[in-house]
Amino acid sequence: MDPRREAARRALSLSDEALAAECREEFFVAGGPGGQHRNKAATGVRLLHRPTGLLVTATERRSQAQNRGAALERLRRRLGDLSHVPLERRPTRPTRGSRERRLAAKKRRGERKAMRRGNGE
Repeated sequence: MDPRREAARRALSLSDEALAAECREEFFVAGGPGGQHRNKAATGVRLLHRPTGLLVTATERRSQAQNRGAALERLRRRLGDLSHVPLERRPTRPTRGSRERRLAAKKRRGERKAMRRGNGE
């Protein structure tokens, strides 16, 4: 199994504090709407989860603590996506009934088109 997927699955079971401890945290000036407080203070949060290499940022709030919480939520969502293993799809054949219905519909459509031509073939 993929080591990143294993690390993501393990990280999902951790508490917020333990998950944050596995991350490199950076704070930066977010910019954008929100006035002087947001444009001068380093309220943007960037989290790099070292074991998986996932990087998430949160800049939408004026509070660094709220942005840290939003970044942790995003990281958990991304870890969940990474740890998900899609089921293998097996090709199936159409049933006899569905094949008959499809052919009957094609026949009706062809008859309707023939009637439009005017000669009723």
